[in-house]
Amino acid sequence: MAAMPRLAANLSLLYPEWPFAERVRAAAADGFEAVECQFPYEVPANEMAARLRDHGQALVLMNAPAGDWAAGERGLAALPGREAACRDGVERALAYAHTVGCPRIHLLAGVVPAGVARARAEATYLAHLDWAAAQARRAGCELLIEPLNAHDVPGYLLATQAQAHAVVQALGAPNLRVQMDLYHVARTEGDVLGALDAWLPSGRVGHVQVAGVPGRHEPAGGPVDWPAVFARLDTLQAAGAAPGWSGWLGCEYLPAAGQAPGGTSAGLGWARAWLRRAPPPSAG
Repeated sequence: MAAMPRLAANLSLLYPEWPFAERVRAAAADGFEAVECQFPYEVPANEMAARLRDHGQALVLMNAPAGDWAAGERGLAALPGREAACRDGVERALAYAHTVGCPRIHLLAGVVPAGVARARAEATYLAHLDWAAAQARRAGCELLIEPLNAHDVPGYLLATQAQAHAVVQALGAPNLRVQMDLYHVARTEGDVLGALDAWLPSGRVGHVQVAGVPGRHEPAGGPVDWPAVFARLDTLQAAGAAPGWSGWLGCEYLPAAGQAPGGTSAGLGWARAWLRRAPPPSAG
């Protein structure tokens, strides 16, 4: 059997029938060895660290605060006038990451506000990234940026792999890398296999995520040949052709069963061969 990248359950989307903190236990019971999440801040860092330890999980990725989500903000780094909030969010994320042992943080760029010239948003973004990468490096963390597709997040500053890689190259920070979500690649650029071949060998990809297309459900079926994608990930990793990549594959998708109890677990058929032998469930 191919090695397959290690799977990390995204706690923000998987196991929605459970309170957020309880999802660590649910992921462990299904055989995941790691988790990731978007915004963990509703759970105190010390409590999250204890839950991760108790259930043998590593938190391998989290986001910095992204502003007023309900008002449509999807990150602050490219928003002129939100400099203080952006920096406060980075510092909060680094403190949380230190407590829970998370090695990488995603800093969202944001949707370019109406009336703001793109050039000004880009300059703001580069300045924030340069500062944030330096803070993260001192904290021993990797800083990630991610292109988001325009179908789901219209107006987001980064839409393609090429744009994100150009930013990383321009800044040259050794701990700044791209978060390559194959769902967004498929929605924006179509050719997932070609994107893997083009970008993983660059050394600029720090984390990879997956979700099915177009509904962002389990990566099985649909227009993307997911078995071929997983095989390509194996091949590139085994050949040493993916330098810089953590090796974790984040499962950041919406379970097709929604919030039905056990729905996430029932939909793991695509991943079952690569999950470790599931331990018996435990309370807490």
